[in-house]
This record gives sequence, C-alpha cells and structure tokens, in this order.
Amino acid sequence: MKTIAFIRAAMRLAAGAALVVAPTVFAGDPPAQYAASCGACHAVGVAGAPATGNEAAWAPRMEKGMDALVASVRNGLGAMPPGGLCNSCSDEDYAALITYMSTAQ
Repeated sequence: MKTIAFIRAAMRLAAGAALVVAPTVFAGDPPAQYAASCGACHAVGVAGAPATGNEAAWAPRMEKGMDALVASVRNGLGAMPPGGLCNSCSDEDYAALITYMSTAQ
C-alpha cells in the first residue's frame, strides 16, 4: 500500500513539474491532451518513461508497432496507469500522442 501511495505522489509531483517545464522544452504544437496527460511523465522521463523527443529511447518501443504501443497505453505498463492519464482518449488519440512523443522535437 505504501508503494502505491508513493507512486501516486511521485506522479503528482512529476505532473506539476512537467506542466511548468514542458512549454519551454518542446517546440511545435503537441496534441491537446499531451500537457494534461502524457507530458506529466514523458516531458522529463519520469519512472523510466521515454522522454518526449528522444528518438533513441523510443526506437525499441516503436519496433513493437503502433497497435502494441496503443494496447500498452490502454492497459497500462510499468508505472504508467491504464489510459496513461487520458481516460477520454481514443486509440487514434493515443497513436497521435505516441507519434508526437517519439519524434525529435
């Protein structure tokens, strides 16, 4: 139980930090859901999440194919909760977010 509470607290802290840092770190126009969901961990690579724009970190994941990556987001993986903090996202939204994060910024 303490581990779950710690992970939740760490995710809240990371989300706050990412929202402060993300606008100055990334160029281009991220999908609308990025700042409120994926950016919480991927903006700075929290808990083993591949950082947005780090193509080398994303390469082995992208080799799995988009369907497998979308399934990982939908079901959760490691510290990432099911839905990846975007419970209203469709599979198409997830694919757009993954494409944005896996591309050099």
